[in-house]
Amino acid sequence: MAIIEVRDLRKVYGGRPAVDGVSFAVEEGEIFGVLGPNGAGKTTTVECVEGLRVPDSGSVRVAGMDPVADHRRVTQLLGAQLQESELQAKLTVREALELYSACYEQPVDWRPLAERLGLGEKLGARFGKLSGGQKQRLFIALALVGGPRVVVLDELTTGLDPRARRDTWQLIEEVRASGVTVLLVTHFMEEAQRLCDRIAVIDRGRIAALDTPSGLIGRSAGSTVISFTPSRPLDPRELAELPAATSVTTSATTGERDGRITVHGTDDTVNAVLSLLARHHVTAHQLRVVDATLDDAFLDLTGATS
Repeated sequence: MAIIEVRDLRKVYGGRPAVDGVSFAVEEGEIFGVLGPNGAGKTTTVECVEGLRVPDSGSVRVAGMDPVADHRRVTQLLGAQLQESELQAKLTVREALELYSACYEQPVDWRPLAERLGLGEKLGARFGKLSGGQKQRLFIALALVGGPRVVVLDELTTGLDPRARRDTWQLIEEVRASGVTVLLVTHFMEEAQRLCDRIAVIDRGRIAALDTPSGLIGRSAGSTVISFTPSRPLDPRELAELPAATSVTTSATTGERDGRITVHGTDDTVNAVLSLLARHHVTAHQLRVVDATLDDAFLDLTGATS
């Protein structure tokens, strides 16, 4: 059952569409990712889900409710960690958690949550004295303190070091395991690939693709990359004709050995390359076979850097 439904969502700023006909549904209990280049419309889309922006047209429903018209009821079941947030500089971590808890009818106990996010020793610290990573962890705690059915996390782990990032990923997996639906906006491909059940790729205000991480990777120009340096020259045209080969590139020659060859294709292409090498009695030096990543799929779908 869909707990979030977005249909033909449109939002225009200064005559320019920031979101131009976006539609998707998020099933209850899943982690749904939103990826896209800077300025693609990701944050505007989720702010409409949160009720922070009013769509120009289209509809948004959270548990069957309009986030704008039913804003009070929606805020009781939806927690949010915004891309950019601030608190009063002299507010302590404890005061912030207590204040936010008081806004909900059935808040969770914030003390274990603070400990889980590494804030246990910072309860008396003032917000203005926290590091960027500590502030980010506090905002995640504030998004979860109301015991939400849905939590929206925009750039979840920006500013966190690698260990804190992985600890936060584990927390989000635990949150989902408890039945909470997660709408995750991120620039970290590894984060999206590990956490998300499905991902919507937004580009220029539209949905470029919507699939599982593995499904998106399978759409990339070459889902498997084979690279090697042949013991003697090979005709690239022969490699290009192999099953499912999508591209063949050859680097400059080095010394007496021919240049390195890179073939993009599938698992079938790998087998075909190995068979061709055997037929020609060519040894593949420094053979590497690497699966494509979500980065590759993202670049193919948007033509943008991640």
